Amino acid sequence: MADVGGNDCAKVSLKDQGNTFFKSGNYLKAAALYTQAIKLDPENSTLYSNRAAAFTHLVKLSKALSDAEKTISLNPQWEKGYFRKGCVLEAMERFDDAIATFQIALQHNTKNVEVSRKIKKLTSLAADKKRVLELDNIRSNVDMGKYLYPLKTELSEKFKNDESDEMFSFIVNVIEKAIKVWHETGKVDPRVNFLLNKPKTDTEKYAPIVNIDKAFESPDTHKDCFSYLRKYADDSFSRAACLVAPKKIISYPQVWKGQGSRRWKHGCSDGFFIQFEATGLRKLWFVPSSTEKGRTLCSDPDSLDIDAHEVLPRIFKE
Repeated sequence: MADVGGNDCAKVSLKDQGNTFFKSGNYLKAAALYTQAIKLDPENSTLYSNRAAAFTHLVKLSKALSDAEKTISLNPQWEKGYFRKGCVLEAMERFDDAIATFQIALQHNTKNVEVSRKIKKLTSLAADKKRVLELDNIRSNVDMGKYLYPLKTELSEKFKNDESDEMFSFIVNVIEKAIKVWHETGKVDPRVNFLLNKPKTDTEKYAPIVNIDKAFESPDTHKDCFSYLRKYADDSFSRAACLVAPKKIISYPQVWKGQGSRRWKHGCSDGFFIQFEATGLRKLWFVPSSTEKGRTLCSDPDSLDIDAHEVLPRIFKE
């Protein structure tokens, strides 16, 4: 009996020492002392609970979860085991699992305010995490082909089948690339993409992309840029062009100002313009942008009246 009594004293001493180190923030030493105590009393749920807490602070989450589950198995009616497990799952950002575990803890003690606060907090965090995943999915799965599919019919009425398909793919690719760059950086470079006539175009002289950084600084730079682009389209035998221009760099023309047919419906929304040009067909879209949960997100392109809101005059002659 003397030996047993000494063993009990040792267990109490190790646990108390562990608690002291835990309170002082020395979680590594606390965990070591709880481990020594567990060796003397491997069926003590309190020791596993305490070590789970220490491991959680040390971000040794797999070990913490194992200890929390051991606590529950040893004492399934004790709310503390479920609380420990819930805290570990919270640290793992497994919010739905954490909420379910805290709800079990609350069943064992309906008056536990701390557990109720945890459930409320994690319910909000779980909703936020779900929305972030939804936003990331939207941002990484841009499919303009599906959205712009009605345009295919209009193109086929204006151009031959092969040509209309090529123009449709051209527009879709330009818009998708612009949206993806905007999602990653929050900006796009002002440029005009040309659909070159490869059999005729001197591709060493004429590139498929022309940067127009200064085009919108003033009426004069705008006029000069337009004149240059019209000549470029003609000399390069281009069949179509697609402009990309961020709204915030445009000093002229500010096509979002005006009344009547020019009345703007996107308020102060940030975003960028897409203007498609071809002989016999012109299209204009505005792609609004917003920020949610720290993510930049483009809305679907909104078709505009090009006669009222054109960013550049007609590039291809009728």
